[in-house]
Amino acid sequence: MNLHANTLMAATLLALAACSSGPKTPDWQLEAKTASERAISAYMEGNTRVEAVEFGRALSEVSSTGRVDLTARVELLRCATRTASLVIEPCAGFERMRADAPAAERAYADYLAGRLQPQDLALLPATQRAAASGDAAAVKAIADPLSQLVAAAVLFQRGQASPAVLQLAVDTASTQGWRRPLLAWLGVQAQLAEKSGDAEQAARLRRRMALVEPAKTGAAGSRP
Repeated sequence: MNLHANTLMAATLLALAACSSGPKTPDWQLEAKTASERAISAYMEGNTRVEAVEFGRALSEVSSTGRVDLTARVELLRCATRTASLVIEPCAGFERMRADAPAAERAYADYLAGRLQPQDLALLPATQRAAASGDAAAVKAIADPLSQLVAAAVLFQRGQASPAVLQLAVDTASTQGWRRPLLAWLGVQAQLAEKSGDAEQAARLRRRMALVEPAKTGAAGSRP
């Protein structure tokens, strides 16, 4: 369960699914992995209510082990979905356990917040290190969609996201069918087009956003 073996997201799900050396995987691992995956999908699709339920279930399962590292990772996984969707806010769940969390988890939390210290760069998942150093081209090399969006969002926070990175984020969110981050990244593109005076491009992007926007009838909790 080495955090450096892959991205935080993939490592967390892998750890939850297969870290047991016994012949039968404990139920808590299977339940936590399934709940985490459902929570990610729900949030990215814009269903906040389902996301809250599923992440709550995942946290309940991992907390039964008393392991701070796994509980911290689930909290960070939740915050990563926010960062990927350009919802920049404190990772409150993780901060409550920061004092007891391993150094790698603390570094990742700082990375999500855009305040990673240079000396902690080596503590990040390998696929995020190049992007964290400001290498925008490295974002495209990240295979995991959520990790890729996180890397793009961190560069955006730091003012280092090129138009190519913004388009990559849009394309990734679109391919996954993730309404929430897609609307956020399209919104950034639209604002930039408006600032540059490209009214035609801005209008095109706004029309695409209207297409993505869920119907106003129904549950308010499903809106981004």
